[in-house]
Amino acid sequence: MTKELVHPATVLLDAQCGAQRLPVCDHYSGVEARMRKSLQLQAEMMQEFGTCVFDVTLDCEDGAPVGQEAEHARLVVELASKAAQGARVAARVHAVEHAHFQADMDIIAGGAADKLCHIMIPKVESVDDVIKAEAALQRATDKRVPLHVLIESPAAVQQAFDIAAHPAVQSISFGLMDFVSAHGGAIPASAMTAQGQFEHPLVVRAKLEIAAACHAHGKVPSHCVVTEFKNPEALGACAQKASRELGYTRMWSIHPDQIRPILRAFAPAEDEVLQAAQILTSAAVQNWAPISFGGVLHDRASYRYFWQLLERAHQTGQVLPVEVQPWFAPASIR
Repeated sequence: MTKELVHPATVLLDAQCGAQRLPVCDHYSGVEARMRKSLQLQAEMMQEFGTCVFDVTLDCEDGAPVGQEAEHARLVVELASKAAQGARVAARVHAVEHAHFQADMDIIAGGAADKLCHIMIPKVESVDDVIKAEAALQRATDKRVPLHVLIESPAAVQQAFDIAAHPAVQSISFGLMDFVSAHGGAIPASAMTAQGQFEHPLVVRAKLEIAAACHAHGKVPSHCVVTEFKNPEALGACAQKASRELGYTRMWSIHPDQIRPILRAFAPAEDEVLQAAQILTSAAVQNWAPISFGGVLHDRASYRYFWQLLERAHQTGQVLPVEVQPWFAPASIR
């Protein structure tokens, strides 16, 4: 390029495009040894890919030991504070009605707010729970930390659009196991499996409601776990379905072996990346006016799609075509 071109992130803005861009994988660990290994793996993969390709969420809730909640919260602060430069580290606290919730927020947000990319609030039932979490965060620190929320009941699914509309919420995750359990046996255990969770109508409906609510308000829908962590083929198939059929742009990992399959499943194909780069660089030269590419007319409506595709490629650690790499240089990213 011989002249300075307007950055795509500056010109390709639209409220319905979704303002939030997050890594496609959110990896959870709550036992000290696993938390330390997760952060080490994150640092190693940052060196490998040149960017942080997954979040590490340090768990204080279901994935953590019971009985030493305050000590565990202080450990989360210590680990987050020592994370590698550029690492994305989060914490899952207890639910807002739990006896340890405010202490979690006071210790973790109060001690490491500037190190956290977000705080996950589990078992959110309504926007009132989001308001309580925001108040607890404000009590603990004057720093702003995005809230991610976990919807785990049929009543909460009904409130998904109101929850997604709250400005403090950055992402909504679906809690599969608790959602199935909340139906009192009306949904069989098979609906918690890799295959069954994409077949039972009530489960699929809940996933679609959450994805639709997030996209309606520019938030990130995060897909639930796959517990068959020793079956990478099943995990990859689930991740592809979540991404390509249900509209999810992010997914949970609960074992290190799940991270790379999730990255691959959510990554666009190489030929798609090349096409997107060619279309966008051609459009940039024309100051983002409509162009004809391969006999097809494109304008800013389709440019937005191709820009999002390049962003997803970058988030999953793909090597981008040389001509678009300057758009993703640290000084260039908006």
